[in-house]
Parts: sequence; structure tokens; C-alpha cells
Amino acid sequence: MSALPKQETHLDQLEIGEYARVLGFRDPSSDYARRLQSLGLIPGTELQLKRYAPLGDPAEIIYRGTRLALRPAEAEGLLLERL
Repeated sequence: MSALPKQETHLDQLEIGEYARVLGFRDPSSDYARRLQSLGLIPGTELQLKRYAPLGDPAEIIYRGTRLALRPAEAEGLLLERL
């Protein structure tokens, strides 16, 4: 019996309050992916979409007790799995 493939999603597809797990990055060698990883946003990390700024940009996520604001262009390279 094989495991089902993980359903990949992106931050902009999550509802406020929804949880997800980091699967990886679209371009793991990019400077921004390395920066997010240095902040502890590595594959396997669980996060919650907390809210959007009043004009919809940026999004605030919470992970490992840390709050981080991500712009949509920055977040689109983050590959997630809904929990």
C-alpha cells in the first residue's frame, strides 16, 4: 500500500487561520529561499496563516512561536501542504 502524494498548495490559497506544512521551495537555491530557511522556515515546519494586512499585502504567518510577514511575490516560492 503506497502513500498518497502530498497535495501542494501556496500561501495565497490558504484561508485565515488555516494550518500548513512547508514541503520545500520552488527555487531552493534562491537568496530568498535561503533567507527563509535561515529564519527557520524549513521543510517540515508547520505554520498558520494568521491574517492579511488591510490592503491584502503582506500576509502574516506564525511558526515556531515566530510571526513573519511575507509579500505575495515572496510567498509564491514557498511550497506548502494543507494540514
